[in-house]
Amino acid sequence: MKIMARAAALAIGMAVAATPSLAADISGAGATFPYPVYAKWADAYKKSTGVGLNYQSIGSGGGIKQIKAKTVTFGATDAPLSGKDLDESGLAQFPMVMGGIVPVVNVEGIKPGELVLDGPTLAEIFQGNIKTWDHAAIKKLNPSAKLPSSAIAVVHRSDGSGTTYNFSYYLSAVSASWKDKIGTNTSLEWPVGIGAKGNEGVANNVAQTKGSIGYVEYAYAKQNKLTHTDMINKDGKRVKPTSASFAAAAANADWNSAPGYGVILANQPGAESWPMTAATWILMYKAPADPEAAKLALQFFAWAYDNGAKAADELDYIAMPANVVKSVKAMWAKDIKDSAGKPVFASN
Repeated sequence: MKIMARAAALAIGMAVAATPSLAADISGAGATFPYPVYAKWADAYKKSTGVGLNYQSIGSGGGIKQIKAKTVTFGATDAPLSGKDLDESGLAQFPMVMGGIVPVVNVEGIKPGELVLDGPTLAEIFQGNIKTWDHAAIKKLNPSAKLPSSAIAVVHRSDGSGTTYNFSYYLSAVSASWKDKIGTNTSLEWPVGIGAKGNEGVANNVAQTKGSIGYVEYAYAKQNKLTHTDMINKDGKRVKPTSASFAAAAANADWNSAPGYGVILANQPGAESWPMTAATWILMYKAPADPEAAKLALQFFAWAYDNGAKAADELDYIAMPANVVKSVKAMWAKDIKDSAGKPVFASN
């Protein structure tokens, strides 16, 4: 698939970037959730500046491990670190972009947006309690759909994943059974299903497996022409996954209410809000071992904030609000410094 091929290409680039000849390129690793927009930004940035981005799309857990091991200049995660973890690790954290997680299905005769699910039903499916597509709970939500009696094949992430964190956070919010038995984390003890690595892997498995259901960032569903479902949100309204419904969920977020801007956007109120909206964060050292590399990374992120909204919108991501961008840039100047105590990069 297109996304998988591009992800592999950037991962190969990451390995090559360790050589001195490509030292000017920016190295990062982590979340697969934002990979499509990071790739699009990287293409445009290289054309504009000549500086490349070598990003390894390996999952949030891998990104956290690599930044803590200091093998990359930045890590990327969809599961924000706590204030305690940030302080103990000497890391700064800031949100880069927002998007939506969507259920994707491979059910014969069903087209994108024809089915609707609610949170409790989704939780029952991923717990293995709803086993067939013609189950009463699904039929009640979709009385006019032609649902087969075939078994549901659950596809979930096998790696440490911020997408899983946000997905399970939402299910814990809407299902007491899920909260008690499964909980919220980047890695889960799944009671049923097939494991796949990355959003890319889940998208690929759903595309190839009849009767399957999985969860991916919306850009993966859109670019791979997967069948997504609509959702019933917290206000009881049926909503489609669109940039407008993602923006509605993020509209009232108080980004300064959590350390490192670590605000979870799942299950937000509002008639237009998509219930599985999520942000993705960047992790960098406050006292980077290579200040010049950190400067290159921050220059790229500043460029993306200032110039990347259109590209984000084309992939149905949501750019960060101007007030958040202003706050983040001020944080860079205050917190990310070289050994002499000077800001590594001060944005205009």
